Amino acid sequence: MEKWTVNSWRKYNILQQPTYPDINELNNVEKKIKGLPPLVFAGEVRNLKEELKNVTLGNSFLLQGGDCAESFANFSANNIRDMFKVMLQMAIVLTFAGGCPIVKVGRVAGQFAKPRSSDFEEVGGVKLPSYRGDIINGFEFTNEARVPDPKRMIEAYYQSASTLNLLRAFSRGGLANLHEVHRWNLGFIKRAEIGDKFELLAAQLTQTLNFMEACGVTTQNTPALSETKLYTSHEALLLPYEEALTRIDSLSGDWYNCSAHMLWIGERTRGVNDAHVHFLSGVKNPIGCKIGPDAKPEDIVALANKLNPSNEPGRLNIIIRMGAKKIEDRLPNLLNSVKKEGLNILWSIDPMHGNTQKVSSGFKTREFSDVMSEVRSFFDIHKACGTIAGGVHLEMTGQDVTECTGGAFKVTEDGLASRYETQCDPRLNADQALELAFLIADLVKEARK
Repeated sequence: MEKWTVNSWRKYNILQQPTYPDINELNNVEKKIKGLPPLVFAGEVRNLKEELKNVTLGNSFLLQGGDCAESFANFSANNIRDMFKVMLQMAIVLTFAGGCPIVKVGRVAGQFAKPRSSDFEEVGGVKLPSYRGDIINGFEFTNEARVPDPKRMIEAYYQSASTLNLLRAFSRGGLANLHEVHRWNLGFIKRAEIGDKFELLAAQLTQTLNFMEACGVTTQNTPALSETKLYTSHEALLLPYEEALTRIDSLSGDWYNCSAHMLWIGERTRGVNDAHVHFLSGVKNPIGCKIGPDAKPEDIVALANKLNPSNEPGRLNIIIRMGAKKIEDRLPNLLNSVKKEGLNILWSIDPMHGNTQKVSSGFKTREFSDVMSEVRSFFDIHKACGTIAGGVHLEMTGQDVTECTGGAFKVTEDGLASRYETQCDPRLNADQALELAFLIADLVKEARK
């Protein structure tokens, strides 16, 4: 086996990459990014890996969520704040109702590149290269916009840096105060559609906070009540960008990808002998890998041996994305077969991608009941197999969009057009995401009995 270097991936078969028309310009952009500061630091990455170790062992639960694809046009402080808020709301529900510590990882500050099922898309008889995310080309359906432009990597870097700066300020500047998060939840719970059990949870949480204050445990003397950690993640798809932000840690001498705390490999690029798996095998970050319904047990074993040869708990997250109609047939055999290998794997569920459908109005959507059905099956199957349901991976937003149908607020197919804003895949809106958190909390609590 060839020795890993930061650029040895270039000798391997690679999928889902753009073809840049000017290689010299690409080289200049890569050189510029290599000279820019890291976005995250090795010590933070090690902290996340330690937290994910606890998830792998069943002592915590992973909440990973965020935008399908970040965009340059929709970048704003309010959008980042609202995503941060809904992540905290979900985490407090899962912690309190589920009785479990939550590790929070956002699909944020780098989720710009998207794999596509086809290299081209056609509209009204006009055929153009597919949109691959703002880090690669433009969303507008024009010849000019769809030409891959390496300078977009620089804009993605600076937007990611700004996003991280704001997230760190929110995490420590008062927005994460437990009392504030609880007040946001109360506003949601007061809506009549949600039901009595959520009212009960709100009352219990209020009582707990009041009791803690009466005992002298306040936000002034207990920082854990007013601060939090939100780690970042994205799909490591555009490898020239990932290579440019991969650095040697001065303390350990190891290579870390400093574009995010956690990276994942998609279902379309997980070939064990291909470039994406090879590249991520050489960095010390926690690594996720999406697994679809056609995967075989030997695929997961081979990926584990390549990405986590030392079988380190907290290193490898297998993210199941099979769809509500297939998971019950496909997942049990995978779990039972891989379990025999004694591998330390964090299993989580992506209930979004396998449940995408195109409706008569032309919109892509996901039905909330299908999302919840796949989550529930994931927990049930793990319980039957004696393995650990460790996390959930969601495409969602803090905005009041109408992209997924169903849920307590009954988004209908006819209502999709009112606020359908995604540039790629449909996302849960803030209400649907929080409703799902309440439902998952019951499953987490049951699994921990």
